[in-house]
Amino acid sequence: MVIGEATFREMEKSGVILYGDDEHRIVKIKKYVAEYEDALRSVIVLDGRLGSYELKRLFPGDCVVFTNPKPSDLIEMLLSFVSEPGDLVLDFFAGSGSTAHTVLSLNEKDDGRRSFVLVQLPEAVETDTCVAKLGLHTIAEITKERVRRVIKKLNDEDTGKLDLNAAAKQDRGFRVFKLAESNFTPWDADAPLDAGALAKQLQLHVAHVRDGRTPSDLLYEILLKSGIPISGQVDTLSLAGKPVHAADGGQFLICLETPLTLDLIRAMAGRKPERVVCLDAGFADNDQLKANAVQIFRAAGVTSFKTV
Repeated sequence: MVIGEATFREMEKSGVILYGDDEHRIVKIKKYVAEYEDALRSVIVLDGRLGSYELKRLFPGDCVVFTNPKPSDLIEMLLSFVSEPGDLVLDFFAGSGSTAHTVLSLNEKDDGRRSFVLVQLPEAVETDTCVAKLGLHTIAEITKERVRRVIKKLNDEDTGKLDLNAAAKQDRGFRVFKLAESNFTPWDADAPLDAGALAKQLQLHVAHVRDGRTPSDLLYEILLKSGIPISGQVDTLSLAGKPVHAADGGQFLICLETPLTLDLIRAMAGRKPERVVCLDAGFADNDQLKANAVQIFRAAGVTSFKTV
């Protein structure tokens, strides 16, 4: 910007010339919002405190759950440029969960079917803070709790409303996954080859599910290793009185029951799936039952039968 000396002196007198602390600082010109009123009328101006206000409404009280959270209005503005009602929104730095809040709110506004994937490291919060006293000991726990509270708020708002469009009812559920080692103890090819070590390896292979792992843990690892997305629909069927999980439109059956029975195997085969996975422990060292299962599934047209 080039201005004459006389103009500069007038601006200096009016206080709009800002000098730095020393000669190394660039001289700046003070600008006032009033000078840009016309331009600002076409620009959305977001108060940086909006994100904190949102969390305050979800977590009432004096506790500051998260500092400087992104306001969902800002994310909504950004998504409005690129998002369609059926899109998947990914946030690799979930923080307080503002992105999930936005997606849920947007779906409520336009009956959209957007889904979200949030990624957040379990970064610990200070143990003596009010956040920890709420039972939220990591940033990831704050993320999850905010999503739960947003969903509850939306569900509460729906209570009592006349349901004129049942088909458009929002699916507000979400799943939480943690990165961990496999649920199954692998065969150690580098173990010593003496009789004692080999016997231990064989025993681990028979009962190779790690302690403390739930059926849900096993189910989703099997799905991932089988190429089925964890976001896909998984139905739980009752076959021969036992639960069997069906994925890929029913073409992939996963049975985690122990022990397995011939009736259960026949019931699964009767569904005519393409693939079946069962726990090896389900056969309880019954080689005859496993041999029968192979033949029953083959006769039913099952192209892949595996045990894990």
